[in-house]
Amino acid sequence: MQFLQNVISLDLENRNKMKRLILFISIIFCSISLFAQQKEKTDVVTETYMVSGNCGECKSRIEKAAYVKGVKRADWNKETKKLTVTYKSSKTSGDEILKSIADAGYDSEKVTASDDAYAKLPACCNYRTGTCGD
Repeated sequence: MQFLQNVISLDLENRNKMKRLILFISIIFCSISLFAQQKEKTDVVTETYMVSGNCGECKSRIEKAAYVKGVKRADWNKETKKLTVTYKSSKTSGDEILKSIADAGYDSEKVTASDDAYAKLPACCNYRTGTCGD
């Protein structure tokens, strides 16, 4: 009988230890998850740049060019000529995004498109001359 009581009390003691271990591991896991989520949120940046363009086709081309790795959102406004981009700063930078847009033929406040890239644009997108059918 004494043996059975010793086994039961040992079993209860082990259960309590196991509960504490599970609680400890759960707290550690939650802390790590919370830290990872906070880091991800601070890594996201939204910036606005002036980008030259004329029409709806320009909008499509500029936004497509802005979507480099790490960009979550890109929106170019035809009237204001402003591009708003949201991206992960650990994956890309504003300069990289603007370089990609310049490679597509569009000037921005920081990067000017090459004459070769600009020459490849359709006639309606010739923003330097101010001619556009849109």
